[in-house]
Amino acid sequence: MSNETAKDADRFTEEMRVAAGEEWEKVVNHKFTNEIAAGTIDNDVLKRYLIQDFRFLDAFVQLLCSIIAKARSLGDRIPLCQFAAVITSKEATYFQRCFDKLGVSDEERDNTPDADCTIGFTNLMANTAHNGTLIEMLAVITVCEWSYMSWGNRVLGGTVRERFECFEWVDLHTGENFESIVNHLRYMLDKEGAAENADSDAKKAATKKFMEAVQLEQDFFNFAYNA
Repeated sequence: MSNETAKDADRFTEEMRVAAGEEWEKVVNHKFTNEIAAGTIDNDVLKRYLIQDFRFLDAFVQLLCSIIAKARSLGDRIPLCQFAAVITSKEATYFQRCFDKLGVSDEERDNTPDADCTIGFTNLMANTAHNGTLIEMLAVITVCEWSYMSWGNRVLGGTVRERFECFEWVDLHTGENFESIVNHLRYMLDKEGAAENADSDAKKAATKKFMEAVQLEQDFFNFAYNA
């Protein structure tokens, strides 16, 4: 094992990812990720996914803003503020453009009930934002962004650039800027973990949130096909 590999294995974030094991791999290698990169995903599958994904954008922003408020320094806050600007502009606009392209009306979006996985993820984000500690908040949001970067990087080389609703979703979760955000979130979470004892209640609570978020990510992809 190289020194760099050994160093990474000692990180709290890597410890949790390894503990998630097969469930993490199911998210990163899900057929949704392969099909959206190939541009072969069925429109109905993509519509179900996007309608539900857009539903918890508000809870995600609440969670991100709570992390910004509780961060330990201005240096920790600035990259997250910049990320919040991307989420509420470029990414939010992507959703609306996709809805227009796929013929999803405001009425259809409003009348589509929340899926169980959407309710679960929204509750996890909102409850953690309002009642959780910084280490718990970071655990949840790191799963969201790190898992997406992981599958995004895996499929990027073979991404077909014909349907913007497909390749732009890959682009939003890859590249130097997005990778820097994921690295920053991991850095912050590792720092919080290092400040705790190995078997502290805080680390156990954060790990529980991490595992719950991984399962919900998998449930969310599955829902798009099984609704």
